[in-house]
Amino acid sequence: MLPVSRSRYAARAARAGRPSVQVAALVAVLLVLPSLVGCRDDPGEPVRIRIATGSQTAVYHAFGQSLATILNRELPNVRAEVLVTAASVENVRLLNAGEAELGFSQADVLPADPSPDPAVVAIARVYDDLLHLVTTADSPVRTLTDLRGRRVSIGAAGSGTEITVSRLLKVADLDGTRVDRVQLGLDDSVAALRNGEIDAFFFSGGLPVRAVADFVRDNPARIVSLGEWTARLREESREVYVPRDVPRSVYGTDAVTTVANPNYLLVRAELPDDLVRRITELLMERRAELAAAHPAAGRMSPRSAIATAPVPLHPGAMAYYRESKP
Repeated sequence: MLPVSRSRYAARAARAGRPSVQVAALVAVLLVLPSLVGCRDDPGEPVRIRIATGSQTAVYHAFGQSLATILNRELPNVRAEVLVTAASVENVRLLNAGEAELGFSQADVLPADPSPDPAVVAIARVYDDLLHLVTTADSPVRTLTDLRGRRVSIGAAGSGTEITVSRLLKVADLDGTRVDRVQLGLDDSVAALRNGEIDAFFFSGGLPVRAVADFVRDNPARIVSLGEWTARLREESREVYVPRDVPRSVYGTDAVTTVANPNYLLVRAELPDDLVRRITELLMERRAELAAAHPAAGRMSPRSAIATAPVPLHPGAMAYYRESKP
């Protein structure tokens, strides 16, 4: 059977005595039909997912890069990309401003009492950040109070490290000018300590922090124990803080106990439920791949992931956990 052209079909209809109005309407439908079919097959603009992370040598970035790779591979209409940031504080700001869709943050950076309708909610508790106080092996800094009068990097402006360290120095009566504080990111902190420009630096991250491991491998170093301050931090600041061990096996240094707090993968509340449910599913079911990028990612489980209080879970994430019965 030969294809019927629009003009031939109209002429035939006219000869059959159909009213000209009906013919005109039919021709109009036939003219529009190809474009309607095209619209149905057109996937539309890809969904952009910007993931706010942190320093390129820290855990957030490694985790975020791996997650972006998974999302781009598994979700056909998603284009995920990683943003290098100062970490937690900046990540939350970017999420609130609509300049990122996903982002990592320490728990102590987030509001203790979120609003009833927050713009930013959680997908999962991902792992614990451990606060590192790193110095050289021959340094006189052996305890937190030994920082008095010394030049110390407290983390980049806009980082979770800066928030935690400021609270820690306050409870240790080292606030004000008692410590010569500088605000450097992780990579700059490592370089400054190596060059003798600072006496020590703080950094909060999941074990192991690659930049710390590299520094300890190439330089005699010490990680200072901070665990005794956890209870004071909980009393005077936030109950999110817990003591955690840094075993000798992590960096090859003496085992210490330090201050830790959970961190979350956050999401803008306005993202569609079905998209967030799928992201949550991939986050949980590709843990082995994420752990290959950084071991901290392998410590997640659906059971631990839902412990995001006081930050509520996104309804899409909640739907996944409910179905998976963690």
